[in-house]
Amino acid sequence: MQQRQLGNHLKTSAIGYGAMVLEGYYGGIEREASIQTMQFAIANGVNLIDTADAYGNGHNETLVGQAIQGRRDQVVLATKFGIVFEADVDGSEVPTNWGYSLKINGQPAYVRRAIDGSLKRLNTDYIDLWYAHFPDPNVPIEETVGAMAEAVMQGKVRHLGLSNVTGEQLRRAHRVHPIAAVQNEYSLFQRNAEADVLAATKELGVGFVPWSPLGAGFLSSFAGNESQALAADDFRNNNPRFQGANLRENQDRFAPLRQLADELGITPAQLALAWLLHQDDQIVPIPGTRKTTRILENAGAAAVHLTVDHLQWIEQRFPPGLALGKTLMA
Repeated sequence: MQQRQLGNHLKTSAIGYGAMVLEGYYGGIEREASIQTMQFAIANGVNLIDTADAYGNGHNETLVGQAIQGRRDQVVLATKFGIVFEADVDGSEVPTNWGYSLKINGQPAYVRRAIDGSLKRLNTDYIDLWYAHFPDPNVPIEETVGAMAEAVMQGKVRHLGLSNVTGEQLRRAHRVHPIAAVQNEYSLFQRNAEADVLAATKELGVGFVPWSPLGAGFLSSFAGNESQALAADDFRNNNPRFQGANLRENQDRFAPLRQLADELGITPAQLALAWLLHQDDQIVPIPGTRKTTRILENAGAAAVHLTVDHLQWIEQRFPPGLALGKTLMA
């Protein structure tokens, strides 16, 4: 597996693994199978494992902690904090476009509480990359990052990250403490990052970790495939891009992705991930999957070379704003 650098000092595999999918959002998976899937990824060179204390209300961190036992030195461990589920903790209500709100807490006291909870669930002494999951609209980001920096000084965290931020928020935070990576949504299905935050990461030398790099599976399974449908319990039913006429139109609009992938002898997922890797050398996508075969498929994207002609072809057919339906926050 090729290596890439996030920020000035953090090296990871070019393709990471997003563990959120193991919490049943896209269908159930047994505990042992979840652990084996992550261990298979690690054994095959996918060493950036991404989780959050919000996934499964802490359960996902516990799973990851079990999976990396005896393998800690092989893993770049990333987790996030800030989405609050505890009844005894206040937070700022942040609405989404998917029919629910999030409760976010970026107060320094909660930051200090969150790091200790994550370390305990992950069963580790330190976290390689620790993100604020969402900025708290009622707490200056400088205060949140200042408290996060305390965990670095204490040896609990090695590098800091931010998730779901603007370029302006990143610049303010970076003045308080170096930020190694930003994790925002970015894919051919959702290119809003290009209008703001991606330029800021390049300007500051900050890495970019796209969440949902396959458009929540749309680019790998739905593009040009009208027979594909969601199960009733699939979390993506909340996503306007997967609903009704939007889904059918998006399947048509992104059908050419499958055409080019076939011509190149690769899968649509590999093409979509390769396109991301070609946007900047500090981009590290974190696709999630419950299948070991998909891990190998996704990892193979790091070896795909796209020519200038390929990139121009993609740009002409999949411009920003092509997909119908609102995204999570925008």
